[in-house]
Amino acid sequence: MYTDDDLTHAVEQGIFTDNSIQQFRHYMAQSKNTNLVDEENFRLISGFNDIFVMIASGLLLVSVAWLGTTIEPWLGAVACSAVSWGLAEFFVRQRRMALPAIGLLLTFLGGIFALPILFNDFAQQNVSESSIVISGILTALAARLHWLRFKVPITVAVGTGASVAGVVAIIVSVLPAAVNILLPLVFIGGLVTFFIAMIWDSGDRKRQTRRSDVAFWLHLVAAPMIVHPIFTALGILGAVESVVSSLIVIGLYLILAFISIAVDRRAIMVSALIYVVYAFSSLLDNYGMVSYSFAITGLCIGATLLILSAFWQNSRKNVLKLIPEMLLLRLPELKA
Repeated sequence: MYTDDDLTHAVEQGIFTDNSIQQFRHYMAQSKNTNLVDEENFRLISGFNDIFVMIASGLLLVSVAWLGTTIEPWLGAVACSAVSWGLAEFFVRQRRMALPAIGLLLTFLGGIFALPILFNDFAQQNVSESSIVISGILTALAARLHWLRFKVPITVAVGTGASVAGVVAIIVSVLPAAVNILLPLVFIGGLVTFFIAMIWDSGDRKRQTRRSDVAFWLHLVAAPMIVHPIFTALGILGAVESVVSSLIVIGLYLILAFISIAVDRRAIMVSALIYVVYAFSSLLDNYGMVSYSFAITGLCIGATLLILSAFWQNSRKNVLKLIPEMLLLRLPELKA
């Protein structure tokens, strides 16, 4: 198995010409009746061996962490991170396996994040704000080192998420009253993450390199950080008792869908989906359709999303007509 990034690297090495690669991509797009730029591809698994390695690595890491914990709680975290890095040297750096790369990154950074908490707060059985701050900083730095060594696309997203958590923890530790504005802080962090994602996306408008994969994971992290505070602040997760409340939900979802289509990233729409389903199910419940509320809601929304997916190209074409020319130069290309 190979990715667009592998093909681009082959061109850089002189194995193929850029023209032949472009012809190949065009042929694949025509044969599958789709356009690669709009498929939002990312590499997750290259074969069953990925799953096999993940299972074996999981057993090994759990055992190592368990044994380390029997000596000192923090030693289990250190052991988990150290072994994860060592496994990545072979399965990620040499074998270039996609799923193990993600799993080993998460276990490596998970151990780093847990280390200050287990070292400082384990005996007190409570997590202090200072431990969260230290964990966030260490995880962000560890993610940077991991990226420099292995270049796993999800690394930037995890590091950015850890940085946001660290910054929020610092603000709360310095200003305790800020705990009352956690959701706005998370929302701002989501906007920053989305902005970083767009920087990576704008560097690969054809979506043929690793930059696009990095942007995908950043959008996946940014989406819930943006969507959850908005709908929670509006009380969407409370009882939806009126048509007006439902119209507000529809309006917000349409705005998010417009942004999602414009940047050609479906993560925003998916993150907001649960709120829309909940709102309409609650509305139908209030009108006496308790038995069928979820089924009717799922039928309507599911059918709408499938139609949108089938005509995604046409939808993007119409949406991009409303985008200023200066912004169009930073959005993914639209191919006929």
